[in-house]
Amino acid sequence: MSRQWFLPELGRRLRAARERAELSVSALARKADVSRRYITQAEAGEANLSALKLYELAQALGVPLRDLVDIAPRANRGERIALVGLRGAGKSTVGRRLALELEVPFVELDQRASEIAGMTLAEIFQVHGEQHFHRLEAEALEQVLGEGERLVLATGGSIVASPTSFARLRESCRTVWLKADPKEHFTRVLDQGDRRPMRDRPRAMAELESILATREPLYAECEIVVDTSGKSVDEVVASVQRELTARAR
Repeated sequence: MSRQWFLPELGRRLRAARERAELSVSALARKADVSRRYITQAEAGEANLSALKLYELAQALGVPLRDLVDIAPRANRGERIALVGLRGAGKSTVGRRLALELEVPFVELDQRASEIAGMTLAEIFQVHGEQHFHRLEAEALEQVLGEGERLVLATGGSIVASPTSFARLRESCRTVWLKADPKEHFTRVLDQGDRRPMRDRPRAMAELESILATREPLYAECEIVVDTSGKSVDEVVASVQRELTARAR
């Protein structure tokens, strides 16, 4: 594994763990007995951390050391690109266009999980619940990964709520968070003709904002973040391609 890949990924994990712990940079620096600049450089992937410093940071963050350093080599990730984000992020639309540009297959993970169950997603959640869905999702992910190393994968918005599947996704694919503000997520879903966000949910917008706030630190663990707010599909696809190319050098 090259330093160019390992240190930025380590930095992303440090930042995500700090945000989940609700610690500021200064607070973490005090707990780990290091300088604020050291934390900033580490999260930017610019600090060559010693084993002892990594241990102290893990202790201060309250996470196992392996969660920070057990990083799979990039070599096996091939050209698998996984799009991550809340419903309404544009994963399906952007994914199809990106797959067309790259001349690779496009796969929707939720659809694969539905096919395995022989039920619609709504039926899976209604009959079996969320935990069963995540088991199907994990099975579907392994199925997709076994089909080759060149594809674009649109994931479900809740995959980040399944730590094992999300970790598997990050180690096997180049992950891209399609980020947007809550109002844009909401509007896009409604524009697609999906009235579920409003049905019997007078506080639907507030609920969406809460879900996004909870998941943002997890989405931020993706290798690439592309803000889609106010952008056309073509602009988003071009941004994703630029970011993928820049990190491949």
